[in-house]
Amino acid sequence: MTQTDLDVAPKLGRRRDPSLDGTILDATLDVLAETGYDGMTIDMVAARAKAGKATVYRRWTSKPELVLDAVACMKYKDVDLSSLPDTGTLRGDLVAMIKPPSIRDSERKLKVMAGIVSMLTRSPELADAAYDALVAPRAAANRVFFQRAIDRGEIPADADIERLCMIGPAMASYRTLMLRKAVDREFLISVIDGVILPAAGVTATA
Repeated sequence: MTQTDLDVAPKLGRRRDPSLDGTILDATLDVLAETGYDGMTIDMVAARAKAGKATVYRRWTSKPELVLDAVACMKYKDVDLSSLPDTGTLRGDLVAMIKPPSIRDSERKLKVMAGIVSMLTRSPELADAAYDALVAPRAAANRVFFQRAIDRGEIPADADIERLCMIGPAMASYRTLMLRKAVDREFLISVIDGVILPAAGVTATA
């Protein structure tokens, strides 16, 4: 290559690594869950992601923008509604969703919700993203379970599905946000047997 070639050759910058975006967003969620929105800084996120601060700012120009994307991306990690368990009973279906990986994921989401609660009233976009990522997926799964129960005659045809499907997410959120207690298997089953099934008109079995 001649000197002329070197003079006219394009100077390539560092290419953007798409995989780093996911790493930064995951790090953002971790920091949010630990420190909350007000305590979170871009420096913390960069350190957790093992990336430079400038690298983060090249992708997201502000903390609110980064948090909005991080919260929104959580909705893509939920179970496919077409693969939901079908045990033949409403209780069986609800209990089948209580698995260690799903409990850990739900607990992390609730901690993220606790971390962003100070921003929800100030940012309608973040509130919408939080609902879509943290509440809507589980409510959608519950909606499938209650409709199945209606179809097989297990609960009344006029059961208020929308109200029923929100009981679990609402109680889990209250336990995390207000009581600051873990949402574990024992708690979730107690909600199913003591609140959800009676509200739906079903008597829980042992």
